[in-house]
This record gives sequence, structure tokens and C-alpha cells, in this order.
Amino acid sequence: MFLIVVVRLIQLQVFRSNELQQVALSQYVRPSKLPALRGKIYDANGNILASSTTALKVAIDPKSIKIKPEVVVSLSRFLSKITSRPQKYYLSKFDTSKSYVCLEKELSLIYKDELSKHNCFGVIVQEMQKRLYPYGTIAGQILGGMLSENQGKDGIESFFNNELKGTDGSVINYRDGKREIKRVIDYPRIEPKNGNSIYLTIDLTYQSIAEEELKKGARKYSAESGMVIIMNPKTGEVLAIAQYPEFDPSDSSPENLANRSIRAITDAVEPGSMFKIVTAAAALENKKVKPEQVFYAENGKYRCQIGKNSFVNITDTHPYDYLTFEQALEVSSNIVFAKISYLVGSESVYKMARDMGFGSKTGIELPGETRGKLVSPNKWSGSTLQAMSRGYEVQTSPLQIITAYSAIANNGVLVKPYIVKKIVDQNSETIFENQPLVIRRVLSESNAKLLTKMLVSVVEGKRGTARSAQIEGMQIAGKTGTARLLVNGKYSSENLLASFVGYFPAEDPKVVCLVMLRNPKINGSIAGMGGSTSAPIFKEIAERIRTSFDLNKKSMDIKYAFDSDTSDGIKIMDLRNLSRSVAINILEKFPLKVTVIGEGQLVMDQTPTAGSIIKKGSEIKLFCYLSRENNTYDLIEVPNVVGLPLKRAINILLSVGLQFSVHGSGTVISQSPDPGVSAAPNTIVSLLCEEKKIAEAY
Repeated sequence: MFLIVVVRLIQLQVFRSNELQQVALSQYVRPSKLPALRGKIYDANGNILASSTTALKVAIDPKSIKIKPEVVVSLSRFLSKITSRPQKYYLSKFDTSKSYVCLEKELSLIYKDELSKHNCFGVIVQEMQKRLYPYGTIAGQILGGMLSENQGKDGIESFFNNELKGTDGSVINYRDGKREIKRVIDYPRIEPKNGNSIYLTIDLTYQSIAEEELKKGARKYSAESGMVIIMNPKTGEVLAIAQYPEFDPSDSSPENLANRSIRAITDAVEPGSMFKIVTAAAALENKKVKPEQVFYAENGKYRCQIGKNSFVNITDTHPYDYLTFEQALEVSSNIVFAKISYLVGSESVYKMARDMGFGSKTGIELPGETRGKLVSPNKWSGSTLQAMSRGYEVQTSPLQIITAYSAIANNGVLVKPYIVKKIVDQNSETIFENQPLVIRRVLSESNAKLLTKMLVSVVEGKRGTARSAQIEGMQIAGKTGTARLLVNGKYSSENLLASFVGYFPAEDPKVVCLVMLRNPKINGSIAGMGGSTSAPIFKEIAERIRTSFDLNKKSMDIKYAFDSDTSDGIKIMDLRNLSRSVAINILEKFPLKVTVIGEGQLVMDQTPTAGSIIKKGSEIKLFCYLSRENNTYDLIEVPNVVGLPLKRAINILLSVGLQFSVHGSGTVISQSPDPGVSAAPNTIVSLLCEEKKIAEAY
């Protein structure tokens, strides 16, 4: 027996010594994660679209905490008080066999000290990241939202998750006999590496204008859904992608999540007459048809032969007898374009479609992009060529459509669309910067200019289908589209896609814009014509862009107006939904007194209203709130955060309904407005911070 004990001791102390030391160590030494801060997402001008702050998560080990019933009662009562949930909701969480239950997450840091009073074995209070989207639903689908604390769910947050999330650090702690956590100084501390930040090509002003006008138009026409894309045709920069219904990246409800897809790139649709640009470009480039060439339009009804004994009936919205090629595009004649497609031939039409990017992904930096559907001519049926001439038997994404029109606007040169401007590291050093990328020339410069001239007639011609897109003093080139949608395998006259795509100024295009509405209605009836629904929305967007940006055309200068009862007057433009800085810059050009009310970054309202004519020297007021609520609200007393760590100061401001801007880092040494001042909700409190060098004690 004694020999057995000796042998066992030798085995434990010699052969398994290291193993047992590690087991003992693991019972009181614990590694703790030092979370990396997720990178920010900015618009093209440095406006923060997404950032992170620190919040608290409260969890429990029900088996352990039941040892102290008084903690169960006090913790549940406190959480009920600050969240307004009933106390019994939390008490029910303790009655489980699980070893880990989350009670609340994303609580403000102002509750940290109070929660520490409930700290005992079995109560877990952890700091976690909370993602902030200061502009709410603006650019919601593009941003995408979060799946978990540091895992993107959709959009940019998902596509660039590895860039944004950073690398966590770690520190070794141990639990002493009183079960208190203390740092182990003999182990190295690995600092976290914060995530990279991303600057998008999205311009907050363009995005705001697009979303506002899309929502207004979609509601006016009772559309089920809609979208707007705005691009720079020369560079390929995507300036805005707006969708209706909108999406809030911070809302995880099923109703909201149903709207999260970026349909501008994920949806493959038959584009209708917008696709006529492919047949038109192929006809010009292959010298098959001249603009003045005349075709018989069959008085609106045409029995087109598609095989030896097969025919298909093609109709036009309005009956015409003879039309030139240019006139056929102006009135969007299906019949004439079917005839032109046979002159051009299947191979040439297919090649032009491929050259314009149809059938291939654009490679934009967003998840879920479709390549659409463009089959090679050897797989075409007898009806494909004439059907494709008017946008059927081909599927495209909205982004592919606007990219193709950008090539026409860019004198025949196709450029790659992109949405990421640059990526910077945690020290703001640029580690990647995008540059415009030319894909190919799709048609000659002369033919591109000729095609632009023909597209101008669609808007300005006497019979043009997009006359509702006309803007005085600025030429617009564009094309309407109306496509029947497949329902149960059949094309439905009650399910339509109404579209308009255009670019301006036509002489030197700076902006291309696509508007699409699904099932719009006029007076309660389906009215799918792009010219009567989508084109007016385009017009509103284009007019607001013209008054907000210098497009380097004399015809686009903001003009003085004159009232018969006054001398020189100034006609006030619509400044709503422009960024605060852009609106102020516009008004600085005129002899006006500008008063800004509120500390938001967007102009929500203005007085006098748009279109008013006022005297020089008059006052114009800009209402810059971060909320669209009316102007009545309870004022907030600005708290004193001087002397607090920056992270805690920010969370105190957010908890009382104020916003913040930060200069420096470390501890807050001054603030503006001063403590005690009454301020409107969402007022921005400017924090000046400074690092305090304090020797770390171990």
C-alpha cells in the first residue's frame, strides 16, 4: 500500500506536474478580451453615416445567482425601473436551467456604477459596442446594419466586415479568494487594433434628395416600391441609391428587415423600352440605320413574323404611320424598333448588349449582385431578337441600366461603377483609394453624341414620352420604360414597372439618374407609363441637384427674380434635405441674412418657402433638426461632462437626447454649450479633449 502511494505521488509531482499546474491555474486565471472598436463609415464628404459607441450588457448565471435571493430582487427591480419592463419579466429569466441568460444589452454607460452595486458571482456586466446610425434610414440599405455586436448583416457592414471589425486584444485577469477580478501583471497585455474606416462615394446631399423625392413620388402614385440611382457618368462614382420602402439599419423587426435588400443590384428585371438604347446604339455603330431613315409604323399594330409559320403581334401605345429612326426613339415605337432589330441582326445586338455590360456583374462593392440574364444568340428563340429590341427576353439589374446610359453620356466610354472611395486605418492613413476604371469603348464619340441628341428629343420633342421631365434652362437626355411583369408565368397588364433614366446637362453630362416604380397608380388605377410617373420624380430630383451644386453651366446659375411690387428680388430655392453646410454655402452667394435654428446636419424646413421672392438683405431661416418631428419640444438641460473620460461623456449626452462632436481624445477639458444651458433635442455638444498621462499602477 505504501509503495502504491509513493508511486502515485511521483506520478503526480513529476510526470503530471505541468498538467496539474495548468488545471489549477485555469480555475482562477481568466483571459479577458479587449474589444477592437469597429471602424466608421463616412459619405464622400466626411459625414459620419455609421459609428460605434460603448454600451452595457447585463447577463446572469441563474444557478449561481440564486444563492443570493436579495440580488435577484434588487437587480430585477433596477432593470425594470430603467427599461420600463415589468419586474416579473426579469424574474422569469432567473427560473431556468441555462447557465447563461442575457437580461439586457445596449444599456447606457451611465448605469455602470449602479449596476456594480448588484455585482456578485453570477451577475455579468460587460461593456459592448453599440452601432450608431445618426441619419436613421438615410442610406439604410447601403449601410446594411449589424447581425451581432461586431458582425455586419448586409450592405457595406457585411461586405467589408473584416476591414471594419478590427482585431481584438486581450489581458489576463485572476479571481482572488473574494472572487474579485484583478489584473495579472506577469502576463503581456495585447492592445486591440481598431477597425479600418470606409469612405463611400455616396454624397449625403444627393442621397437625401433622392430619398425625399422618391418617397414623395411613390406615395403620390401609390407605388408598391421604388428606387433611385444617381451616378457620375465620367468616373463611375455612385452618388446615391435610394429605395422605397425605406430601411432602418438599427431596427431588427421582421417588417423592417423585409426591406433590407439592395434591389438596385440584386433584382434582375426585364427593363422594357429603356433597353431600346442597345438596338439604337448597335444600329448607329454598325451603320445599319441613319437617324433620318423612315420606317412604316403600321398605324400602331404589327403582325411580325418570327418563324416560317409563326407570328407575334406588336402594338404601340399610339398609332403612327411613318416615323424616322429618331422619331421612333422619341415616341418609343415598339414596331419600328422590331424592324430595326432585324436590320441590325442578332450578333450585333448581342455584342452591343455585352459591351454595355449586360449579362455580367459590374463588380460594385456590395453583396448579392446579380449578373442578370443575357443568353447568346445560338440559344435564342425565333421571338428573342424582336422582343429584346423593346426590353423583353433579357434581364438586367437597375445598376446595369444606369451604367449603360452612363457610357452614352460619357461619349461612348463605359466605366466601372464603384461605391467605395477609400479605406483608412485607425490612424487615418489611407490604405486603399479607388480610381475611375475604364472598361471599354462601346461606341464612337460621334455616335454617342448623336444618340444623346436623339435622347434629348425624348424629353423635348413635341411627341416625346418624357416631356414631364423637362426643366427650363437645362437640356436633359433620357428614355422612358414601361415593362409588364410576369405573374404566374404570364405577362400582366396589372403589374408594371415604370421607369425613366436620364442625364444632364445633355451637352456635358455630370449626373445620370434612374427612377423606377413598381405598380404606380393614377386616380386609383394602374398607370405604369414611365413618362407619367417616374419622369416627374426625376425632374424634382434634377431641379434640386441643379440648385445645390455647381454643374458649370451658365444656364444652371441660380437666377435673380423680379416682383412687380419690389425692386430687385431673390427667388428662394428649395433647401430642404440639403446638408447644413451646403445650404449655407449656396446662400452665401446672395445678399441675405441667414439664421440657422437647431444643431442638426440636415435642413428639415425653411422660411420663406421655396419659390418665394424676397428683397436683398432679407432674412432666411434654416431649421436644422435631426428629427422630422414638428418644432415643439421640451428643452434639455445640458449636463456637465467636463473632467469625464470621453467614452462616458458621450454616453451621458446620448442618454439625455443630445448629440456630440469630438476634438482630440482622452478626458473632456471643455464643452460647448456650457453645462446648465437649455438646448433642443439632438443639439450637438462640442467636446474638447486632452490625453492625461497617468502612470499605470499594477
